[in-house]
Amino acid sequence: MAKQLDYQTLTEIFTRFQAIEPEPKGELFHTNAYTLLVAVALSAQATDAGVNKATRPLFARVDTPQKMLDLGLEALTEAIKTIGLFRNKAKNVMKMAEILVADYGGDVPSSRAALQSLPGVGRKTANVVLNMWFHMPAQAVDTHIFRIGNRTGICPGRDVDAVERAIEDHIPAPFQQHAHHWLILHGRYICVARKPKCGICPIRDLCPYEDKTI
Repeated sequence: MAKQLDYQTLTEIFTRFQAIEPEPKGELFHTNAYTLLVAVALSAQATDAGVNKATRPLFARVDTPQKMLDLGLEALTEAIKTIGLFRNKAKNVMKMAEILVADYGGDVPSSRAALQSLPGVGRKTANVVLNMWFHMPAQAVDTHIFRIGNRTGICPGRDVDAVERAIEDHIPAPFQQHAHHWLILHGRYICVARKPKCGICPIRDLCPYEDKTI
């Protein structure tokens, strides 16, 4: 685990990330808060591309909790059968729709606690929805962020909760809204797991990672 980087270094790192991608976006297809919530819930242990392939035709027909209930479990299961763990995910999505209709008037709640009370919604999923739809500086820590946070010292921590706190505590406020998007992009395309592309890394001179030869 690398040592936590200082304020000035973090400011420079995220200034560079921002210059490369001023308005980073999530890659999951969605049309509203509800379809975003469903898409993120379906994305666990699956690729965004794989989820999008299934949800684009689904969301053309279903974009509210009531429409999901009208569709029914059998049809939903068939629609998402290409996604990993699809049977259990379909059950969770249907239960989620029931609760949203019964308790929230069909709307997606905008608090972390309320979101996490829904079937199949953990802290990461809740944070993605809060960040992307409600524009809260919530940080969704995935495997990419956990890896590069500890490798680079941007946001080190022994578990995902500690990494999330490191982002919130140390990354300057102007970058908080998009911090996890920039980190995910960096982890997916530059600071990859096995062979990080240090030769083209935009923060190479600021990173304590020792292998600078790749």
